[in-house]
Amino acid sequence: MKHLPAFLILAATSALGLFGCGGTDSHAETATLRVVHASPNAPNVDVLVGNDVRIAGLSYFNSSTTSLEEGNNRIRVNAAGTASTVIDTPLPTVKGRLYTVLAADVLATINPIVIDDIDAGPGAGLARVRIAHASPSAGNVDVFITAPTDPLPAVATLPNVPFKAVSTPISVPSGSYRVRITPAGAPGTVAIDSGTITLGSNSSTIAVALDKASGGAPLTARLFTKSY
Repeated sequence: MKHLPAFLILAATSALGLFGCGGTDSHAETATLRVVHASPNAPNVDVLVGNDVRIAGLSYFNSSTTSLEEGNNRIRVNAAGTASTVIDTPLPTVKGRLYTVLAADVLATINPIVIDDIDAGPGAGLARVRIAHASPSAGNVDVFITAPTDPLPAVATLPNVPFKAVSTPISVPSGSYRVRITPAGAPGTVAIDSGTITLGSNSSTIAVALDKASGGAPLTARLFTKSY
């Protein structure tokens, strides 16, 4: 594979937003909540649904999941082991959905990025992927998704992506890819290079651009994948 499929470039460049949406899976009786700690200078956190601690001591770069009843939920993120709440947000949920909440930005201005996906795979031989810009020290960026050994193309797969933006889901053939991120309009300066990554058959991945621990460069990318 030497070139990114044209349909991927067209789909990716035409659809960027803070939130994504899709259909539901009537076979699932609950929704799934995945929380990603994406705030570089925040302490470990606890995640509460209502007053119930569901995830304890989540550290930067990491994620954890829990189930949610369908309906109106309240999600809180506290400094671990304390009642100090840094995020308090309503989250209406529908069964059969996967809600990813990124606790994003530096601690002083931390807030949630909510990503809503169907909790089902794209099918055999396919992988679903999204890109989330959660690096508070980076400005707008260009994202290049290519085969592992391809040079950077002239046109970014996702151009001029702002902080906190999340691409809509894109289905691609499963296989090996490479994600490189540069400052917008500066293709010669690669800030993040994922190296070769494997997108498995019938899987769903969110690739998140993040600061190093404590903030700033070198930036890194973390993949959060669910296989079906």
